Amino acid sequence: MAGSTLGTIWKVTTWGESHGKGVGVVVDGCPAGLPLSEADIQAYLNRRKPGQSKFTTKRQESDEVEILSGVFEGKTTGAPISMAVWNKDQRSKDYGNIMDVYRPGHADYTFDTKYGFRDYRGGGRSSGRETTARVAAGAVAAVFLKQLGIHVAAYTKAVGPYEIDPERFNIEERDENRLYMPDLKTAHMAEKYLEEMMEKTDSVGGVVECIIDGVPAGIGDPVFEKYDAALAKAIMSMGAVKGFEIGDGFLASRSTGSINNDRFIKGKDGRIEKATNHAGGILGGMSDGSQVVFRAAFKPTPSIALPQKTVTRQGEETEIEIKGRHDPIIVPRAVVVVEAMAALTTADLLLVNMTSRMDRIQSFYGQNQ
Repeated sequence: MAGSTLGTIWKVTTWGESHGKGVGVVVDGCPAGLPLSEADIQAYLNRRKPGQSKFTTKRQESDEVEILSGVFEGKTTGAPISMAVWNKDQRSKDYGNIMDVYRPGHADYTFDTKYGFRDYRGGGRSSGRETTARVAAGAVAAVFLKQLGIHVAAYTKAVGPYEIDPERFNIEERDENRLYMPDLKTAHMAEKYLEEMMEKTDSVGGVVECIIDGVPAGIGDPVFEKYDAALAKAIMSMGAVKGFEIGDGFLASRSTGSINNDRFIKGKDGRIEKATNHAGGILGGMSDGSQVVFRAAFKPTPSIALPQKTVTRQGEETEIEIKGRHDPIIVPRAVVVVEAMAALTTADLLLVNMTSRMDRIQSFYGQNQ
């Protein structure tokens, strides 16, 4: 099975299944000397783990991370960093009724068609449980970026039809409600709506927005390795994401050049800045020094208790009611996963960027001879 590795210099390989012994990740390419502890990683995993509220699956997992290699005396060694999170509360029997039935909205049919078999216990590698490994790796990247003055912050922008009001935006409110929305009033309305959908045993989708602060100009390449293209690939690799946009996104298609173009100005410190940021911080595939802003659209959780028509592996029509413990909405727990993928992408492109100019390479070697 190919496709479990992401990155050029900062490479990440995830492993494990939803109902296997555990999930984990190997991070290769992280520079030596980065202060890192399990507590740094656990802080991110705690935001993703299940069982936090009635809006998340009731599966009880502590998601305690173990660093198996690559860290010595509190600092990275330059060797691959291997991390594991062991599964404690898997209930494979909950999935016995779908062994030979294709669940609508899931990867059952495509997985079976490609590989000739599938791990029906929660979806195996297609499960959202795999994102635990991504978050662990992203936490390392976030620690690395903070050393360079770069910060990644994601939050829930919308739940179903309820979207945050820019006038009430307060990032400090994000961690004060169960939906991770930086607008307390909208969060309360969204929670009520979600409760109504849960009573109907239905699920809800939403939007996560992410801001990356402190990225210097020039990160990314102008053709196939564009910064925004790399972000799109990373974010779209999350199973429930069905849309990606950066800056004004699809709204730019309804704008005009005179409005959409970001005018350059001389900033207070003499540096070149932009008067607006319709581009979302990236021009020609390269960062322009302003905030990088993008959004990811998440579909409703496909596992719902409502009866759904489907077929068996033999093509026989049937009806299914999905049992087990599932999130009525994916978005709140996905917020930190979006942060992780953005951090991994940015860290990798920063390291790649170090090789882009001969004068910088010569300067580095000249200073260290």
